[in-house]
Amino acid sequence: MIFVTVGTHPQSFNRLLKNVDDLIEKGKIKEEVVMQTGYSTYEPKNARWFRFTGYEEVERLNRNARVIITHGGAGCILVALSYGRPVITVPRLKRYGEHVNDHQIELVSTLEKEGKVVGVYKIEELGNLVRKVIIKKHKILKKNLKLVKEISLYIDRVAKVLK
Repeated sequence: MIFVTVGTHPQSFNRLLKNVDDLIEKGKIKEEVVMQTGYSTYEPKNARWFRFTGYEEVERLNRNARVIITHGGAGCILVALSYGRPVITVPRLKRYGEHVNDHQIELVSTLEKEGKVVGVYKIEELGNLVRKVIIKKHKILKKNLKLVKEISLYIDRVAKVLK
């Protein structure tokens, strides 16, 4: 499941929601998507969505998500990172009326340089970045599973020697 969250900022973030909805419609995102739309006016057609919910539900969605797509708000980013999920972050931009200034760009670019998030500065790149994050995560999981299998075999061999 992919969880998309725009937080509680009072300006809409239709640009992000519509883009994700279009990616689902075009088949570029094939798995379940749940969107928290906040004050946005766009209502997704291809995903389960809600405006607001309790903090426990937001935590559950973050915990169960394979990938989290969020705006550049510090609160949403911190919650997503606390669950160790890949975080794709799209800063809200003043020119689209999504925020009063462009401070989210600075936060996202700093966190991206530290390797904590994947920043999306051109919304048309979102689909490719989601695909890359999912492929990378799949490769890491496969690599981890291989390592676990090798360690397990090693432990079995050591146990036989010790008997």
